[in-house]
This record gives sequence, structure tokens and C-alpha cells, in this order.
Amino acid sequence: MTDPDTLFSKNYAKARETFLDACRATGVEATGFHLRLRGLHDEELATDVCRIGPEDASSVVIVTSATHGVEGFGGSAIQRGLLLDTSLRDMLSNTALVLVHALNPFGFSWLRRVNEDNIDLNRNFVDHAGGNYPENELFEELYPYAVPRHWDAETIAWCDAKIAELGERHGADEVRKAMAKGQYLHPDSVHFGGFAEAWSNRTLRAVCEQQTVSAVRAVLLDLHTGLGPYGYGELMTPSKPGESVYDRLHAWFGKQVHSTTAGASGYAGSKGSILAGFRPGSPTLEWTPVGLEFGTHEWSLVNHAMRADIWLYAYGNPAGEQGDAIRRQVRDAFYIDEARWKSLLWERGREVVRALVSVFEAKGFE
Repeated sequence: MTDPDTLFSKNYAKARETFLDACRATGVEATGFHLRLRGLHDEELATDVCRIGPEDASSVVIVTSATHGVEGFGGSAIQRGLLLDTSLRDMLSNTALVLVHALNPFGFSWLRRVNEDNIDLNRNFVDHAGGNYPENELFEELYPYAVPRHWDAETIAWCDAKIAELGERHGADEVRKAMAKGQYLHPDSVHFGGFAEAWSNRTLRAVCEQQTVSAVRAVLLDLHTGLGPYGYGELMTPSKPGESVYDRLHAWFGKQVHSTTAGASGYAGSKGSILAGFRPGSPTLEWTPVGLEFGTHEWSLVNHAMRADIWLYAYGNPAGEQGDAIRRQVRDAFYIDEARWKSLLWERGREVVRALVSVFEAKGFE
């Protein structure tokens, strides 16, 4: 039986090494998509992809980690566990499992949620060519306070008070959503969706289109940490009841599935997310994207770490002592180095993937 603690790695370089080692140990070929930048410790950066199961499978389960880079600690561990799970492998007769390890390798290595261009990849899946970016007018009022020019206790407290005032004026939920759902004007602030498709966006499209050539249906399971109760894995979809994606997920998982646009999910929802804005090119493919989000700490702590990270690279000195402190703060916000938390992640991740495979392998599901 797999010890969850052994699945987790101390940094991106070790996570990549152990993922590739697991591929070799199980006889699975891995393909690397290399980013022409170096990591925090001068290591090579890549998104690595492997496939388990039939090449001509009619159903494909695609599992992605590190869409938000630093959240890759949890996602990478789940993927490594899936590779080593021989009983799961035995279930794959007409289903393939595709593992996309470290979709945002730069963020994973440098302990950032964002990518090499300060882009929140989970806000990048929009029509950049058409310039039809989702509106977020309220963020313009929040912008001066989200990431101030100075990062000290007095300035932060003043900015937080200003944000609270805006919450009283517009409603706390509206301010929270405006802060988180993405913006496309300010590269020096939080949840910037970019002005063009990011490298990771293009890489994911190439991978998914290649891996679904013979498929009739595919699920994208995107792994995240940082939102919700400690260790709880919430299944999320931007689809609403009555829409095909939501109804399929509800049929498979029942009340475990929560809509980010209708209902009580803690997620603000974003039209530029990987769940709402991305699908492979084939119009005939039954495409079902779903997120699996694991809680770490209370939201105020996580949000503060995200803002500190953006400040560091926009206005601070990443190479200085404060840089190391903020990177540790960000890492600790999205990864809890405790046996119980690790066990909860692995058990839930395995449970969800096995449930999806079981649905696709069910008798008569063709």
C-alpha cells in the first residue's frame, strides 16, 4: 500500500525527477515539453506527459497538475501515486489515463502561482486574438490596493481597510469575485490573464489534441490547492444544472460536484479558466472539464501570500532576503507538510480518478 508521505517532493526539481523515475519504473514513456528558461535552482523546466492504457482508447482521463505553479506539490504527488497504482492500471481496458505533470513548470519551480510572464494561467484561456476579454470594472477600483508599491505592515493594513470599504459599498462577495475572477489590464497585479496565449496554454492544447485523436469522450481533471477546508477535495465546474457538463458530472458524482457559477462554491469563477475557456479542437469530442481543489489555510492567509508574491516581482527584490521569505510564505500557503493533509489529498485524488475510470469502463458504456 502506498505511503502518501513518500509521494510528495520538497521542490519542483525533485518532483520532476520522481515523476520520471516512476514512469521508467512502470515502463511508461514520458514526453517532455521544455520551457526555455531555468528554474529557481538553475534546473531544466518542462511539462512532462505520459499515457497509461490503450493507444486507441475511446475514453481518456487527462489529469493536470501545477496550472497554478506552486500548487503542483499536491498535484504532482497524486500523479505519481496514480502511476504506481497497479490496481488502477488493471482497470484500463478501453480507457487511457494521461498525466500532464507541471503544466506551469516555471511557477512550480519558483514557488509562484503565476507563470514566467506574471500570467495567472487559470485566467489565460480566453479569445486573445479577438480582444474580447471578460469585463471586470470593479477591479479598477481595487487595483491601487490589491498590490501596493510598498509591502510593509502599515501599508498592507491601509490597503486592506480600503478594500473593506469597497466591500461595504459594493458588497463583500462582489469585491471578492472582482479581485479573483481575472483582469486583463494590469500585468503588475493579481490574477492577470495575459495579452496572449501563454506557453503553457499552447502546450496543453497540443497535448490534449494529440491524446484525444481516437477518443469519443474525455475528462480533464485539473488539480489545485489553496481553497476550502483543510485537506478537503472539492469537485468544481463552471457549468450550471441543466447544462451537459454539469449534468454528466452530477450523474457521476452526485452532490459532490459544485458549480462555481451557481450555488455555494467558494470559488469566484472565471471565464478564462481552464475549465470554462479551454477545450481541444475536435467538435465531436464529448469534453468534460472539472477541477479538484484541496483546502489548505483560511482564505485571508492564502490571499495575502498571493499578493505578496506579485509585489515581490513587480516592485521588490526577488534575489534579496525578503524574496526568500515571501517564497516560503507562498509555498506554505499552498502546501502543508503534514502527514494527515498529504493522506487526505492522495486518498481523494485516487478516489476521484478511479471513479471516472469506473464510469468509462462500465459495461455497455461505449
